[in-house]
Amino acid sequence: MRNNDFFRTIDKPSEGLFKDKGSKFIAYAYPVSDENQIKSYIQSLKDQHYKARHHCYAYRLGKDGEQYRANDDGEPSGTAGRPIHGQLMSYDVTNVLIVVVRYFGGTLLGTSGLINAYKTASIEALKSADIIEKIVSDHFKIQFSYTVQSHVERLIKEYDLTIDEAVYNVDCTYEISVRKNLSDAVLNQMEKIEGATVTVLSRE
Repeated sequence: MRNNDFFRTIDKPSEGLFKDKGSKFIAYAYPVSDENQIKSYIQSLKDQHYKARHHCYAYRLGKDGEQYRANDDGEPSGTAGRPIHGQLMSYDVTNVLIVVVRYFGGTLLGTSGLINAYKTASIEALKSADIIEKIVSDHFKIQFSYTVQSHVERLIKEYDLTIDEAVYNVDCTYEISVRKNLSDAVLNQMEKIEGATVTVLSRE
């Protein structure tokens, strides 16, 4: 488990290609956030490559990749999904789906040949991807009177916080994003401001 407050993922879809003995392995990597998105991408590729023999895939979800799955889609057990998942682990990326579409070339590759093919196609897709770091944030709402607005603003500046929404009525209400590693300190400081009420909207 990581102790930091960021994770590595990819910025946009990418592709990779590997060929062996007439078989063609086309790898598609996608940034994803939930299983519905994953199902949609897989179905889209099945529709697009309806003549392909296999549509094997693996994905990781969550900051630490704690939610994952590998699918061989008819290939011998452990020869497709697991090598794809292995590359997601090797590149230390999460919230990523890789689907490798195989067009059969007429020659059997054997267990080691299949593992190498799915692994290499996945590597090619990740090599061509833009790997980025995303910050994990918690979200708070703070309601306060105008008399303490300067205190709140000072706290926001000190911790470089992001104001997601600001509402000015009889009192002020800010919804803010806080880097996870700073959350406890920020929450503690907010609760010390007289006339301010803090609500936790979400914590990772």
